[in-house]
Amino acid sequence: MASHNLRRSSVAGSPAANFLDAFFQGAFLSYAEKHLIAGETVQYETRLHWIVMLGHALIASVLAFIAIALLVASPSSWQGAKVATPRGVMYWAALTCLMLGAIFFCIGLLKRNATEMAVTNKRVIVKSGLANRRTIELLLPRIESIAVEEPALGRLLGYGTVIVRGTGGTPEVFSQIARPLEFREQVQRQIAGEPKRS
Repeated sequence: MASHNLRRSSVAGSPAANFLDAFFQGAFLSYAEKHLIAGETVQYETRLHWIVMLGHALIASVLAFIAIALLVASPSSWQGAKVATPRGVMYWAALTCLMLGAIFFCIGLLKRNATEMAVTNKRVIVKSGLANRRTIELLLPRIESIAVEEPALGRLLGYGTVIVRGTGGTPEVFSQIARPLEFREQVQRQIAGEPKRS
């Protein structure tokens, strides 16, 4: 046990270990947590609702269904049509469909996770995009109004559009946000100076 602790402490001081510690610590922090100013704490965070992945998930499901159909189909059933269909070609076609389905699903997942919205005790911070990043930071005292629009399906599933208007600025519109009413409530509580509600 002592030798394990000694080895661990000696490695912890190495440049490689320091780099890995910094990398993994930063890798799991949200954009807001990485960019806090002095005396600022994150009070609430949300992302896009999973509904943004629906189209990508449907395409992935269709491609997976095609892949299964190709694997189940027998080459002998194609002989009546006099079409040469080697089993290997069907396997490769099925594999291609599965790979494309996985890519579409991952794109949807990235799209959902690329947008972060946070309420701190000083600001509202919004970050969207991966390759082309867009960030918006509004100081709480400068927020004039915050509105929420929810379609019928959004009320049922818990998503909507948040419209934040700053003093003298154009409104910022964020669509398909998860729990938009809770987001608005958290902003209002911070503006009023109320403590974070657990």
